Formats: sequence, structure tokens, C-alpha cells
Amino acid sequence: MKTGKLDPDALGRLVLGRLGVRRDDVVVHAGLGEDAAAVLFGDEVCVLSSDPITGAGAGAGWYGVHVACNDVAAMGARPVGVLSTLLFPESADESDIQRVVEDVHRAALELGIEVLGGHTEVAPGLTAPIVTMTAVGRVRRERLVSSAGARPGDALVLTKAAALEGTAILATDLEERLRGRLDPATIARARALSARLSVVPEGVLAAELGATALHDPTEGGVLGALWEVAEASGRGYEVVAEDVPVLEETRQVCAVFGADPLRLISSGALLIACPDPTSMIAGLDERGIPATRIGRVTERERVLLVGGERRVVGPVVRDELWRILGDFRREA
Repeated sequence: MKTGKLDPDALGRLVLGRLGVRRDDVVVHAGLGEDAAAVLFGDEVCVLSSDPITGAGAGAGWYGVHVACNDVAAMGARPVGVLSTLLFPESADESDIQRVVEDVHRAALELGIEVLGGHTEVAPGLTAPIVTMTAVGRVRRERLVSSAGARPGDALVLTKAAALEGTAILATDLEERLRGRLDPATIARARALSARLSVVPEGVLAAELGATALHDPTEGGVLGALWEVAEASGRGYEVVAEDVPVLEETRQVCAVFGADPLRLISSGALLIACPDPTSMIAGLDERGIPATRIGRVTERERVLLVGGERRVVGPVVRDELWRILGDFRREA
């Protein structure tokens, strides 16, 4: 099988029909388009999400904490802590383990959360570390937002820009491929985008400002996130490709690798469905969070407008990051 997430058909056939007992105290269940679960505890909800980091080399522990906490925040919840599972190949030494653990610690300090526990092991058969984080958060029940609440007529708003995480990973892990093709300042700016990957502030704020649905665009990028929100909500969308914000350094890095920035892993952006985009964008702007209206929720058809041309789009089967890394691994 190809690297990357299971496609929706395989996920439905192999996983989603085998989820144990469906409990009444679980208020957001596992499903297409949902990256976190929510369990009722009195007036509050415990939100949980688990994510592996397999595509990033440097800083994997830091990425893992932020990516998992982003999924929790994309339900309007404030992260409390993470449980970390760290698996290392037999070729690792103590300095490799210490480096990942220090990355986890640094990210937890940035977010004001605790490392609650987990598991650390040297495991057979691995060629590289595998970092998995489970984030735990809490939110009052009335503020809980999922991916499934988008309604026809809602505006679609994106914070920051597309492909921030993918740009940072490519500029860091494949920097030698960019040298001589991009100027050093552009590469440095691209690498620095890793500092913008948290959506915890905007996730909590967007829920307070009346978001009907939230989603953290990870694998599959912005187009993947749009499809997942539409699938979870049973709705469609119409988005103007040219309205999706893309930074210049992202455009240049993607041009070198022949990548579509709308299909490149995009942690750091938050997709928001809301009835009042003017108030949403103004509220985010007051906190220094840039946001752009990129389209609207429709009844059913899922359309991307490119240069005025209507294109019906489906799920993103494979993130551009996996394609690019796969190409270079075959070359090596």
C-alpha cells in the first residue's frame, strides 16, 4: 500500500465499522472528517486526539505535540496535556532519545500543558523514530464545535495560509535540493514557518465567536480539510482557489518540487465555517490572527473555482509531502 492515510473507502471498509460499543456519553464519535473524540463529563467535555509524526525528521517531538493539540483546539477545547509514545530504532543512541524528549518538553512549555505520561521504547524493525501524541483537552459543553456542524450558507474562512507545515518540512528536510534554486533568505523564511503551526489560540477563539464547524488541515492540505468538513457535515462547498492565502515562500518551494500548495499538509491554518465571516475575521484580527474568506458551504456539490472554471473535487488520496518524499527516496 502507498504511504499516507488510508483513503476514505479503505477507512470505511477496514476501520470505521469496527469501533466497539457506541456509548451515550461519547458526544463526538469516530468518523470521516473528525480528528478528535469528545466524551461528556458533567457540564464539561473531555476532548481527545491522537496523531503520529512520520513525515518530519528534525523536530518530530515538537511537531507531534502541536499537531495533536491543534486537533483538540479545533473542537474549541483548551489542551491540558499529552501522552507521548516514542519508538526508536535499534540504531538510536541516548542522544537521539534525549533530542526528541527535549522537543516534546519545549512544545509543552510553549502551550502551557503537561506531559501526562506515555511510553518510550527501542523497537525492532524500525529504520526511523515514530512519534505518536495523544492530546487531552477540556471545554464547556455549549462551546464544543466539531467538523460536522457546517450549514448551507455558512462562510468558509481560513486562518494564516495554506501549506505552512509542508513548506517548513520540505525546506528543512530537503534543504539541499533547494540550494541554488531559491535564495537563502527564502529558504530561511520557509524553515521558520514551523514556528506558526499552533492553532490553539484561534481554535478556542473561533468557537467563542460562533463557529459552526472547525477543522485543522493536516494531511491532504486545505482541499483535504474542505472535503472532510463537507463529508462530516453531509454538505458541499464552493471555494475560489485564488482566494486561498498562500505565502510567497510556499509558492516558491512548491514550484521547485512541482507541488500543489492546496494539497500539501497544512497544520498552522484553521478552517472555519461560520454564519458571520465579518465578525469572525474581525475578532481573529484583534488577536493578531490573519484570516481570509475563501468560499461558502453549499447543499451538496463540492466545487473548486480555478480561474473561474468550476471543478468538482473529491478527497485528497495522497498528500503532496508523501509523493515528494517518496520520489526522493526512490532516487536515493
